[in-house]
Amino acid sequence: MKKRVFISFAYEDKVLRDFLVEQARNENSPFEFIDMSVKDPWESCWKTNCRAKIKMCDGVIAIITNNTKKADGQLWEIRCAEDEGIPTYAILGHKDQTPHINELKSLKVIGWTWENIKRAISQM
Repeated sequence: MKKRVFISFAYEDKVLRDFLVEQARNENSPFEFIDMSVKDPWESCWKTNCRAKIKMCDGVIAIITNNTKKADGQLWEIRCAEDEGIPTYAILGHKDQTPHINELKSLKVIGWTWENIKRAISQM
């Protein structure tokens, strides 16, 4: 059975999420990605539905960029995963960006390589 991994990202970084999903398809990965992509994350029931999806996953990969500090939905997803005890790894969306976000200090940060992502997911 494939591992299920929730992708957390700022809406402005949707292209990076798409790139990660496509990378998994090209590599014929042993896991599948899930996310709660919505333009307005605070519609009714969003948090309830999102929490349910996160709880169904083996882990979370958070794509971190300079947009993350303003992404209330993404920050909530990461806190939710932490509250639920779901393993969470952060990958930097851009090599030249190392955002300092207090809420993310506890995250394990890995480099965005396919080997690093596979290794992290295998440990979930």
